[in-house]
Amino acid sequence: MEIKKCVKESFSVIGKEGSTKDGAGFIQRLWEDANSHFNEVSHLAKRDANGNICGVWGAMSDFSRSFKPWENHFTEGLYLAGVEATDEAKAPEGWVKWTIPGYEYLYVKCTEEDIFRKVLAYVEDQGMKLAGAVHDFNCLEENGQGYMFFPVRRL
Repeated sequence: MEIKKCVKESFSVIGKEGSTKDGAGFIQRLWEDANSHFNEVSHLAKRDANGNICGVWGAMSDFSRSFKPWENHFTEGLYLAGVEATDEAKAPEGWVKWTIPGYEYLYVKCTEEDIFRKVLAYVEDQGMKLAGAVHDFNCLEENGQGYMFFPVRRL
């Protein structure tokens, strides 16, 4: 497991929002809903110079929508399955827009089991603390390769 560091300024995600209160499998259901209706927001997606979508995010927040880590030992919170959007974009009906604050992140490619717990242990071993909720990122340039972003300092 290779842990890298980056800084990401504040960014917006438009997606389908759900909660751990929605029961088992809610994240998968959100992704199915978002993917099957992507045409409704594709024009709002932030794109790079080559016209490629910048990112697909599984953004997370505590229930207060303050982007703090999930509560109760990371078992309760909100999830937004969506696409990185331009900051001025407005979410269409049935969609939700979050603007996530800027952070310094530790990030890791999801290539082995229990990445979340392993990186949390690393953060603690380094004398750091999470500064916000962890986010999932799917890199379209790498055929949807999954990453996890762990915020360790708010900008």
